[in-house]
Amino acid sequence: MRNIFKNPFRIFFPKKMLGIDIGTASIKVVEISRWGSGYTLENYGEIKSSLIFKETPTSSEKSSTLLSTEFVAKGIKGILEEAKIKTREVIFSIPDFSTFCTSFEIPAMPENEIAGAIQYNASQYITLPISEVTLDWKIIPNPLADKTAPLKVFLIAIPNQVIKEYQQLALMAGLELYALEAEALGITRALVKNSKKAVCLMDIGVQSSTVNIIDNGALRKSYSFNFYSNKLSQAVSSSLGIEFAKAEEIIIKEGISSSRQGVAQTLYLLINPLIAEIRNISAEFTQSEQKQVEDVYLTGGTANMPGLKDYFAENLKKNVYVSNCFSDFLYPPILEETLREMAPRFSVAIGVALGGLDA
Repeated sequence: MRNIFKNPFRIFFPKKMLGIDIGTASIKVVEISRWGSGYTLENYGEIKSSLIFKETPTSSEKSSTLLSTEFVAKGIKGILEEAKIKTREVIFSIPDFSTFCTSFEIPAMPENEIAGAIQYNASQYITLPISEVTLDWKIIPNPLADKTAPLKVFLIAIPNQVIKEYQQLALMAGLELYALEAEALGITRALVKNSKKAVCLMDIGVQSSTVNIIDNGALRKSYSFNFYSNKLSQAVSSSLGIEFAKAEEIIIKEGISSSRQGVAQTLYLLINPLIAEIRNISAEFTQSEQKQVEDVYLTGGTANMPGLKDYFAENLKKNVYVSNCFSDFLYPPILEETLREMAPRFSVAIGVALGGLDA
């Protein structure tokens, strides 16, 4: 436990925390505070990756922050200086493509034997040697409180090399590393931690996408796959014979609702397999848990694409929402529209920062 009495006046001020999400398209920084049970958005900032990298990281480069630590550190420093952010304690999100997530069962056993059993079983599911990763896990609560039932484990493994890279990044950016957390856990905390339902979080990123199943506020399953928003722009660019930047603009402003010939049809071809993934993963969860996935939340920069939410709702026959990670925060009313638009991009940063305030 951290000793707040190192500074005897600290108890009279709200605790503050930085959350930083280093995405392929941009770096997002939030500064939030907690006073009692209330949260305040103190500050935020974002810088596009194209402004700090000479080139956008490729698929082979994106799994390593070390290749671009100097550029990222400069970008973070720039955001902090521009926004006049003074807080230095930070939690970084670890992208899904740098983590291993899985779930499995172990027999019921005394609490003091669980850690050893998980370590032993982890080697069956993690592709890297166990000595090269750091493990974290959660025991999924048994709703029947049956002490003889198998224990359901949700396991996350982060390569030690990735951890070292983020430690180096914090040092170069002049920050105090409070913790690291997988993106999926951060998003869960930011959006549905208090939900009693089984829900699906669909995070559509620039380089990959992830389907997360959350039940009773706890992450149960997380699947990443090779679908990314840039594919949409590339497809529209090719279909219409226009430049990538123009295609990107059409998707942002018009999306599936576009009246331009060929745009909606091109997007349907890419989005339909994504909907099929959600159906399959939800059906698998229902079969194993005998519980329906009721709602779908869209997050990531593509979540605001015109027509996307309605298209998902029509095809999945479920309630579909565009996430708003700022809904429980205090902030100046003048920022209402701005924050609603940027909320899907900031879900990860908000979620990991909340982890530091809730600890």
